[in-house]
Amino acid sequence: MNPIQHIRRIACVLAGLAAALVAFATTPAFAMKVPAGGGGGGPAVVPQHLAPAVHIVVAGGMPGWQITVIAVGSGLLAATFAVLLDRARGIRRNAITAAA
Repeated sequence: MNPIQHIRRIACVLAGLAAALVAFATTPAFAMKVPAGGGGGGPAVVPQHLAPAVHIVVAGGMPGWQITVIAVGSGLLAATFAVLLDRARGIRRNAITAAA
């Protein structure tokens, strides 16, 4: 087997492991603490003078036009990579058939 194919397979495995690591690291469900079962007690009552002050943030977030720009940009980037990959595979396929 060609050594380049070994390197390519190793690169694919490493890319898959990296993608899985990113997926598991960014999923909030894996970071959630699950309370122990049982108990059944109600919520803890905090005296009013010890209650922390809560400030509600009214302004913030991302405007809709920024979300649209990000979505369009990522779509164009994915389409560009797909076209480049298709062309590279087509050139390689034609070169192999022309040599045979």
